[in-house]
Amino acid sequence: MPRGRYSLHDPHDHTPLAEERFHCAPGPSGWRYVSQLTTPSGPPPSGPTAPSGTGHEGAVGQGTPVGSVDLALDDRGRPIRLELHASGWQVRAAALDGVTWVRTDPTGEHATEGNVRAHAFTGSSPAFLVATARLLRLTPDASATRVRLVAFTDPVLAPRTLDQSWALITREAHATDNGPLTVEEYQVTALDTGEQHTVHLSGDVVLSAPGIELEDLESPPSVFT
Repeated sequence: MPRGRYSLHDPHDHTPLAEERFHCAPGPSGWRYVSQLTTPSGPPPSGPTAPSGTGHEGAVGQGTPVGSVDLALDDRGRPIRLELHASGWQVRAAALDGVTWVRTDPTGEHATEGNVRAHAFTGSSPAFLVATARLLRLTPDASATRVRLVAFTDPVLAPRTLDQSWALITREAHATDNGPLTVEEYQVTALDTGEQHTVHLSGDVVLSAPGIELEDLESPPSVFT
């Protein structure tokens, strides 16, 4: 069960936004990711960090809680349950007739429902990158695959439908102290703007992506079968 900490920052000017402490694990029926987000409590990220599989970096104080993520996938990578909290807002969602969600305001008095013919969800959490890769199950020799996602954008979890193209560029095994570590490099393209970026994953852990740095990892990533 990987457990660790990501730092989230603005991908353009590297302004620290939050820290996300997480644990995740595959199971007989799919995969689950749970995390707590806090205000930044350490120095701004300075560059990509590769996991050792045993944890590294000095401990930092934990900031003020600002949100949470609870995402569960079935064995085909579909989101069977999603619960998000941010700035008092709450979203409960799942794959149902496309994807369906209920968004509740901070007072708890008003809730709005939404439904879109889309494949899954996305947002600022690294969990969504793992989830999309798991859903698509690409191979390095396959052509790019288009996917429609509903993004819940910070700071109020406002829903927005977007289309992306994902391609698996390489899959390579790297030697580590804990055995081979398989790293996948994805090219993700925003189809509305043409902007491209690269995502590096190992199992159910994001090694690097725009706005995301892996700061601590207490155990090796899970291996999906």
